[in-house]
Amino acid sequence: MSDTHRHGNTPAAWTAVTVVFLGFLVAGIGVVAASPVLGVAGAVVVVAGGVVGKMMQLMGYGQKSYSS
Repeated sequence: MSDTHRHGNTPAAWTAVTVVFLGFLVAGIGVVAASPVLGVAGAVVVVAGGVVGKMMQLMGYGQKSYSS
């Protein structure tokens, strides 16, 4: 039963969270530095994190679907 609910502890989830975190970090630096370029770049990285996580899930690195 413990294998069926991994609570996002997968390579896809960890990668997505790491990329999104880095995007927020870049955007935050952009806010502090008053740099719209860094703000937009951070937003793009955040969106890319979601895309990367979904692509990795589709490649088989995410949690498997279990039907009840």
